[in-house]
Amino acid sequence: MSEKSNDRGIQLYTKEFYAACTLGGIVACGPTHSSVTPLDLVKCRLQVDPTLYKSNLDGWKTIIRKEGFSKIFTGFGATAIGYSLQGAGKYGGYEFFKHFYSNSVLGPELSSKYTTGVYLMASATAEFIADIMLCPFEAIKVRQQTTVPPFCNNVFQGLSKIYTLEGLQGFYKGIVPLWCRQIPYTMCKFTSFEKIVQLIYSKLPKPKSEMTTLQQISVSFTGGYLAGILCAIVSHPADVMVSKINNDRKSGESMVGASKRIYQKIGFGGLWNGLMVRIVMIGTLTSFQWLIYDSFKVKVGLPTTG
Repeated sequence: MSEKSNDRGIQLYTKEFYAACTLGGIVACGPTHSSVTPLDLVKCRLQVDPTLYKSNLDGWKTIIRKEGFSKIFTGFGATAIGYSLQGAGKYGGYEFFKHFYSNSVLGPELSSKYTTGVYLMASATAEFIADIMLCPFEAIKVRQQTTVPPFCNNVFQGLSKIYTLEGLQGFYKGIVPLWCRQIPYTMCKFTSFEKIVQLIYSKLPKPKSEMTTLQQISVSFTGGYLAGILCAIVSHPADVMVSKINNDRKSGESMVGASKRIYQKIGFGGLWNGLMVRIVMIGTLTSFQWLIYDSFKVKVGLPTTG
């Protein structure tokens, strides 16, 4: 990948480029994840107790009736902060590590042969770092959503309460299952997106360079939705375990011990509780994230992804 400028004067693979991509990740992830908080709330509760609600609609009706309308947005604040930070690390990091692995590790000749490997390594590295920023807020969100009455009323109360009760360890006791969920998810998300978008462009009657911005962003939206379905399926079992462990890990219990105990309780079938809800949620999230991210890149004068 050679460095070059675009019409807006931002040189690719410079500090300004990565800053723009990082900001784009915040704009793409924070609002989209926050907007589906009601869906995420029902999903997390069903993962912990599949008999709690008959459907999403039943879940919302029950929550509104018993807890009040505002409670369907339980976890909104932690979601907004956590996934904004994660989006910064994920998207900005992906652009950085994609260029780093292509040029500094493999070199142009090898990277052109092993593009899939570059996408996988870059997305995995970026997500590993992004999850360190996300984990404390994910811990607060899950506890808020899976306890009635909620574990805390807001993010700051949650931070204070967890730190007082468990110290820093309390914020990161779910980091391993979070990595197990998010790293495969992001590897699938970015790699399948790149490949799907390449396939779509190869089937269209004219090359990407001759397409309008709206046409290119439409391709990103379509590729994002299809990639979202795939990564939702790949990461779902770990998503269930994140909810279970944050909700039900006993004091002093190891991660392995907690995982074994929970798996013995729910079995293989339990790992797939809430899958259809998550497919709808993640497919929608991923498509809109790519739509927003690439629209933001175009707005600041950068090319669309893919």
